Amino acid sequence: MTLRLLKGFSLSVDHTRVPICSSAQRLIAFLALQGMPRTRTYVAGTLWPDVTASRAHANLRSSLWRAARTGHHIIDTSTQELAVTERITVDLHDAVTRAHRLLDASRPCDDILTTQTRVDLSADLLPEWPENEWMVIEQEQFHQLRLYALEAMAERLTATRRHGEAVAAGLAAVRAEPLRESAHRVLMKAHLAAGNRGAAIRQYELYRRILREELGLEPSLALKNLLPLPAPHGGRRPPPSAGSVPAR
Repeated sequence: MTLRLLKGFSLSVDHTRVPICSSAQRLIAFLALQGMPRTRTYVAGTLWPDVTASRAHANLRSSLWRAARTGHHIIDTSTQELAVTERITVDLHDAVTRAHRLLDASRPCDDILTTQTRVDLSADLLPEWPENEWMVIEQEQFHQLRLYALEAMAERLTATRRHGEAVAAGLAAVRAEPLRESAHRVLMKAHLAAGNRGAAIRQYELYRRILREELGLEPSLALKNLLPLPAPHGGRRPPPSAGSVPAR
């Protein structure tokens, strides 16, 4: 069984999608995000905080029944605790593991510097779900982790001279958070490492305009100092080297 929480909810068995109602989806997603068994009281109180305890427990029993109606063993239950079965592979868990590896400078990551890693780290957690307290916290936590991981991925790819992939990772970070200076920094570095000074300058000017319009601020001096120095005003071109053909 595979549970996808990135970009949206999807439960599949042997690559066949399992239809499941929204209340059961919410329960399964919540338990998958916990990463450990939780008491029935904790689950009911968190998922249905605005009703009485008896009503919350009734809602929980209903959601468990609906999950069981799929015909697949999705949730391990006991008299006290609930957890998603260990037989389910959760895409978020794998993405988080890869993100932490990318952020650990002491660990090699060549095997996960892939398009699939970039795609997974470019996705938000259940972005179209209604906002509630427990979900907002989980979404923000993964959002911040994936931003740092994308930046680390861009830097690792730049260091190995995989410039096109580094630019793609940097662009993914910028799209996720357009006002984030560190995202623009790794993207500019990737452009410069590839020898594309014009692209780096355009990226700086784009960030400068966005930052001015949104916050009335200027980029940091450290970011500006990444830019190549302009040619001296009125300076002459250096003479052609021996054996070169003068431009007409």
